[in-house]
Amino acid sequence: MAEKTKMIIEKDFKIADIDDRLYSSFIEHLGRAVYDGIYEPGHPNADENGFRKDVIDLVKELGVTTVRYPGGNFASNYFWEDTVGPKEQRKKRLDLAWRTLEPNEVGINEFSKWAKQAGSSVMMAVNLGSRGVPDALNLLEYCNLDTDSYYASLRRQHGDKEPYGIKLWCLGNEMDGPWQVGQKTATEYGHIAAETAKAMKMMDESIELVACGSSGVGMPTFGEWEAQVLDQAYDYVDYISLHQYFENRAGDTADFFASLDDVDEFINAVIATCDYIKGKKHSKKTVNLSFDEWNCWYHQSAEDSETMEKKPWGLHPHLLEDHYTYEDAIADGLALIKFIKHADRVKIACLAQLVNVIAPIMTEHGGAAWRQTIFYPFYHASKYGRGAALKPVMKTGTHKTSKHEDVTDVEAVPVYNEEKQQLTVFAVNRLTDESVPFEVDLRGFEGYKVVDYQALESNDMLAVNSAEEEKVKPVTKTDYTITETGFTAELKPASWNVFVLAKS
Repeated sequence: MAEKTKMIIEKDFKIADIDDRLYSSFIEHLGRAVYDGIYEPGHPNADENGFRKDVIDLVKELGVTTVRYPGGNFASNYFWEDTVGPKEQRKKRLDLAWRTLEPNEVGINEFSKWAKQAGSSVMMAVNLGSRGVPDALNLLEYCNLDTDSYYASLRRQHGDKEPYGIKLWCLGNEMDGPWQVGQKTATEYGHIAAETAKAMKMMDESIELVACGSSGVGMPTFGEWEAQVLDQAYDYVDYISLHQYFENRAGDTADFFASLDDVDEFINAVIATCDYIKGKKHSKKTVNLSFDEWNCWYHQSAEDSETMEKKPWGLHPHLLEDHYTYEDAIADGLALIKFIKHADRVKIACLAQLVNVIAPIMTEHGGAAWRQTIFYPFYHASKYGRGAALKPVMKTGTHKTSKHEDVTDVEAVPVYNEEKQQLTVFAVNRLTDESVPFEVDLRGFEGYKVVDYQALESNDMLAVNSAEEEKVKPVTKTDYTITETGFTAELKPASWNVFVLAKS
């Protein structure tokens, strides 16, 4: 058995209140995310609008607060006008990002209704790839204004009297990417982002805006892109985006878990850049972070490339349908712990994506909807991770992997919900072959006792779920010991652990 990990929890060691939007997700017009995903008219569980009620139930179970829409790469050639009004009059368009045919049966009118049914708000993306300021303003007017003006009146003509009231907007998507329609330099994007943001806030000062960061930490533009963009747009935007996907192509589980430490480095680098521009501008305003794309993504890449190359312009083909393993669930749990630890600056995080496309929820055409392995860490964090993130005082062993040094054996974070008088500890044992004794000192929470202990545990790192069987799902555990100062437990190898405590 490995060296003991000890955590001391103090109520006053507060990092920040956790923004509920940390538990957000993403639906793009890509593959079967929309069609055959949230929308399948004729399905036994479809409602009068064609939305699958079984999928909505699972989204509600996850507790998703905000859904980013309609992309993603799809947004950079998005003609929003084609997605509204009578369906029989809508244009079918070729989506260049994913080389598919977009029928526009689901658009802003429909998606706003779906989000309301799912209990989520919408994070809307505007097209700054092939379009610009006028189109963003027209879309904002259509969605949010109740004026006697053309686009607000058009929405009412389309049957939606009340504005949608969308408060969070993305200024394009991954605009430094060579795969992007309308790719831009940092100078070009910084200018259009600043001008679009300025105009949008002139129209609706209640909205918040997310500027595009670099497409990824490995991009040659990373760092300098953020600095140049913020140098132009700092005064008008509220967040800058981060995108990161995790992968284990080498089949090295230990290093896969260790690679989640790269998330910390990424976040810290972007915070440093934001604060450099803040200082340079002598500003009192703080720009925070929107980690609006994150997940494991690598299983289906080769098949996806072949489909788009050899069978283009299909109608909602199977794309990016990664079937997630047990170890993917542990990796996602680690990512969630990282976000909670950075709750002072990471205010939004979108699991990419939500249904069928690199998603926690999968559907069968005409059949069942089911939970992938990665469903459960998000479910636990969303359910129990509301309140204040507390800074853990921890002593834990360390190890090294093939590509990382000084990897902590245990990653953990406590969350205190004062309103519910509830304390939750999320913990991952990153060791793949050893259990870790885990001792928690509750000196700041006298009288608190463990009332629930849920865990994901498996000896099979490649176990997957299916519509027929959930091989990976939480188990309720009772093998913890109450002590005079807190509790102790044994964290199984490569496990995700959730301790819920209440005052007795």
